[in-house]
Amino acid sequence: MFDPISDYLTRIRNAQRAGHRRVDIPASKLKRAMTKILLDKGYINKYINIDDGKQGVLRLFLKYDSYGHPVIKKMKRRSKPGLREYCSSDEIPRALNGLGIVVLSTSRGVMTDKEARKLKVGGEILCSIY
Repeated sequence: MFDPISDYLTRIRNAQRAGHRRVDIPASKLKRAMTKILLDKGYINKYINIDDGKQGVLRLFLKYDSYGHPVIKKMKRRSKPGLREYCSSDEIPRALNGLGIVVLSTSRGVMTDKEARKLKVGGEILCSIY
C-alpha cells in the first residue's frame, strides 16, 4: 500500500536531516495545497512547480535557523490509509499547544486547524507540524 502524504513528509524530513537546501517531490493537488500552507506559515522559504509533462514536480526550498537547525522540528502523519482519523470542528486537536499547526482536509479544501475552527468545519486530520 502506498501513502503519498507519508512519502511527502518523509522526503522533507530526510532532506532536512541530510542538510539539503531543497527537495523535489512528485506533485499532486493535495501536496500543492499542503506546500502552500507550509509557505504561508513560514516553514519553508519558497517552492516552485516544475512541469515535466506528467504530474509535475514540486521543488521546496527548506528553511533553517541561524544555527543551521531546520525550522520544522517534527512532522507526524495522523490519518493513515488503514485508519482514517476524522474530527468535528469542536474536536480539532492542537499541535504543541497551539504553537504548531494541524493540517486538515475539509469540505472547503485543505487548511490549518485555526482556519477550520474559524470556519467551523471538521474533516480528516492529515498531519501535525511543529
